[in-house]
Amino acid sequence: MPFPRASGILLHPTSLPGRFGIGALGQEAYQFIDFLADTQQQLWQVLPLGPTGHGNSPYLAYSSMAGNPLLIGLKQLCDRNLLYPDELHDLEQQPADWVAFDDIIPVKMRLLERAASRFSNVASDQDRAAFKEFCDRCHFWVDEFAFFMALKNTHGGASWTEWEPDLARREPHALAEWREKLASDIFCQKFLQFEFHQQWGALKRYANERQIKIVGDIPIYVAHDSVDVWAYPENFMIDWETLAPAQMAGVPPDYFSETGQLWGNPTYNWDELKRNDFDWWLQRLTALLDYVDLIRVDHFRGLQAYWAVPAGETTAMNGQWIEAPGAELFETVKQKLGSLPILAEDLGVITPDVEALRDQFEFPGMKILHFAFGSDNNNPYLPTNYVHNCLVYTGTHDNDTTVGWFDKLSDYERGRLLLYAGCVCPEGIHWTMIRLALMSVANQAIIPLQDVLGYGSDCRMNTPGQPNGNWAWRYRSEALTDDMRHRLRELTTLANRAPIPGQ
Repeated sequence: MPFPRASGILLHPTSLPGRFGIGALGQEAYQFIDFLADTQQQLWQVLPLGPTGHGNSPYLAYSSMAGNPLLIGLKQLCDRNLLYPDELHDLEQQPADWVAFDDIIPVKMRLLERAASRFSNVASDQDRAAFKEFCDRCHFWVDEFAFFMALKNTHGGASWTEWEPDLARREPHALAEWREKLASDIFCQKFLQFEFHQQWGALKRYANERQIKIVGDIPIYVAHDSVDVWAYPENFMIDWETLAPAQMAGVPPDYFSETGQLWGNPTYNWDELKRNDFDWWLQRLTALLDYVDLIRVDHFRGLQAYWAVPAGETTAMNGQWIEAPGAELFETVKQKLGSLPILAEDLGVITPDVEALRDQFEFPGMKILHFAFGSDNNNPYLPTNYVHNCLVYTGTHDNDTTVGWFDKLSDYERGRLLLYAGCVCPEGIHWTMIRLALMSVANQAIIPLQDVLGYGSDCRMNTPGQPNGNWAWRYRSEALTDDMRHRLRELTTLANRAPIPGQ
């Protein structure tokens, strides 16, 4: 499908400002959309929105289809008397510049459970009807997810592989017994998903009314400790004796890592998925389209061929490439769901076969300016070599901020960048890179908010391979100054990326 010339900002909702320790879907989220509209942006890219587990990574969620309850706005619950303002005091004492997950999660989850209990007791007939409609419409994922989370909470957060064998292996008698035992907890989990969907749906409509589209992220793999693997183990390469992954995902050794990256997620049982006409993937995409307007497929190359590492390995060195049925998957998606607005994260080891799959379906690929100046003039990330049908970033959530990146550049890369750009903008290197992205021929340009703000390495979102301290950055409302708004608006308009009124 066509992708018009546009630009936008990369910001995960947890990074929004606010009083209660973590970005959420309250007033500050609407103010951020107002900022996007005021600066002529048309895209808001978020990271995956699922419920996060160990390490708080949105790329390792407990579900590929559910929303993260931690994003629920508390004021909306107070407005409906499901919470009371004086109950929020503990969250008001949290830091403003980062998310202290370990402190916030237990406090906020207790409040959300209290709201669910009150909803059960005092909800109006209209609210109950809306709740039932949501549960019926999303039954293909919400029933199992609510059950999974209720079980996980009852088992102290332990992975499903550590539950009683009959429960871990989904013996019918064990499932029936526990569903009855945990009925109120299951209701609570369904309410939290209902509330998330209500709040996110309202926010998305607000954005769309202002000509702003949400760009969502679909991680190619799901976490082993997820409802997807527990409820549908036949879709994954699982060792039925140990319940551990029989084959693990990752990437092979390269310039950045001598041993590669071993992610630990189970790879897909593509034969089984094909036998079922990719039904699980279709459900996953359908669920995601409730949240977003455009879908960025993370690690797209894994849908052409994926690096598979046998069980028991401690590094990714001894894996092998196995071909994936990406073309069959996307043909089925096109037949069943139509031509979806998909963007391909085509970074990493990209072969002609990966490019052919991307181009067969006319998916835009990604260009990263941070990668543009370290090699010769044929570098595909150099703006000179772009095609129109691509999406350019200064950097992504996995990169350093532009200011931090520039401070660490080799003399060679720094020299090539300055030669290419001509000079550094008086406002700083971040505006030089933003200008290069916006003025390029790429149809879409997306800038991390940290780069618009000119922040350094202490504000990066994620450092791959570093297990702790990621995903926590937040900005303050006052950081979005009038001067910064004016500069971004003027550059966006000059680059012909502003929305066309009435379209």
